[in-house]
Amino acid sequence: MSAATPAASDLSAAVPAAAPTLRRRLLCMLYEGVLLFGVLMAASAVHVLARPLLRKVGLDHPYADQAWMFVVLGIYFTWFWQRTGQTLAMQTWRIRLVNAAGQPPRWPQAVLRYVLAWLWLPPAAAVGHAMGLTRWPFLGVLAIALLLWMSLAWLDPRRQFLHDRLAGTRLTDLRPPRP
Repeated sequence: MSAATPAASDLSAAVPAAAPTLRRRLLCMLYEGVLLFGVLMAASAVHVLARPLLRKVGLDHPYADQAWMFVVLGIYFTWFWQRTGQTLAMQTWRIRLVNAAGQPPRWPQAVLRYVLAWLWLPPAAAVGHAMGLTRWPFLGVLAIALLLWMSLAWLDPRRQFLHDRLAGTRLTDLRPPRP
């Protein structure tokens, strides 16, 4: 390669890849949910088996199941993001998470993105609780809040989610450009 020709990695850093469409991201999230069903079932089994020990040492709390699942999901996502920038579903849908340098995010940035991605939940849960909603209506409020949170990407000039903007990460579309 001549000195005047930039390396391919230089070009990819200079011109950020386009963001995947919201439709592709939503489909990727749905597929991720299918894959995570097995992960969460296994994690739940571990927690159920550990429950007698947790009771014995006084660590059995009504919200321990939710906290455990939050941690398990956090480990799953942050491990994949910092390792390759892609979870299993993101590999299938050819979507990659990168930092400002175009590399997979490091642990602190991946953890920050994971936590920020849940910011829509507490306000939505508070609204559902304040309205006295239960079960399906409550889940409807959560679904609407999630869709509103995701739709904020339309307001971003680079079509990134708010949690990506705040964490300094971005989702990129790995599909080859159409001619």
